[in-house]
Amino acid sequence: MHKVRPFSERLHAAMSEKRCALVVGLDPRMELLPEEVVTSSRAQHRDNLRAAADSVLKFNMGIIDAVADIVPAIKPQLAFYEQLGVYGIDAFEQTAKYANSKGLLVIADGKRNDIGSTAAGYADAYLGQTGLWEGQTAWPLPVDALTVNPYLGSDGIVPFVDAAKIYGTGLFVLVKTSNPSSSEIQNLRCNGKHIYEIVGELVSEWGKPLIDSQGYSGVGAVVGATFPAEAENLRKLMPHTLFLVPGFGAQGGSAKDVVPCFNSDGLGAIVNSSRDIIFAFRKRGGNYKDAARQSAIDSRDSINKALKEEGKIAW
Repeated sequence: MHKVRPFSERLHAAMSEKRCALVVGLDPRMELLPEEVVTSSRAQHRDNLRAAADSVLKFNMGIIDAVADIVPAIKPQLAFYEQLGVYGIDAFEQTAKYANSKGLLVIADGKRNDIGSTAAGYADAYLGQTGLWEGQTAWPLPVDALTVNPYLGSDGIVPFVDAAKIYGTGLFVLVKTSNPSSSEIQNLRCNGKHIYEIVGELVSEWGKPLIDSQGYSGVGAVVGATFPAEAENLRKLMPHTLFLVPGFGAQGGSAKDVVPCFNSDGLGAIVNSSRDIIFAFRKRGGNYKDAARQSAIDSRDSINKALKEEGKIAW
């Protein structure tokens, strides 16, 4: 299986079609799932892990149904699936397939990294095809992009870039993350620059072979909304890089805070929101699907309003 167009082009096309720069993070915390979903799965399966994974899949499908016509992509956080063992991995795969069937792109949030053949194995699993036997290959997971960690340097990144170039997939490299303690390492200075700036320059260089017809690369960067000043700095350093922007909503980032992540053309960034959307029913009440849909609409509109006020709206 070969993606027809580069990931960066497909993402921007979906964003423009839906007039939306929002991605919904599917982080299904068991203790927050709707009671009726969990009860249904427990009635079907005696094994607790299998029942939990089934409830996750049912919940995810409901969220996808609610937001598929609003947002261009979903972002499952792999930790919430891996903690449920083999059944959880299956729930992740089925979630991705269901999202694909609804026309959504899938960004797997796994922050993978290693060196040499191990990094290539991760790249094959999420961004390409796995070699089997007698020239046979298989496309293991229906994923369009993957988050990766740059700490091991270029030889831990190149296999992902190579796979993305061949298969039209993408990657988002951690540059300036949204968590409060990120500054302990990412804001240290080395040779007159912050570590996050050095990593940003490397990401920009790694992405040059994947720049698309609109001037954006399939090698993107994770840049948190909780650090708008750093985001503005990185936007100048990385004009051709797609930003995946966590930290909006529950983590404290506002619509105004995400604006520096966008270029003047109104493109170049996709903003993640997880808890505020998928668990909106816990604040709004009512059906979890309806609450998620309305929260996604509200988030989309607030981001578009903030972009328009700064003259950065692309649609």
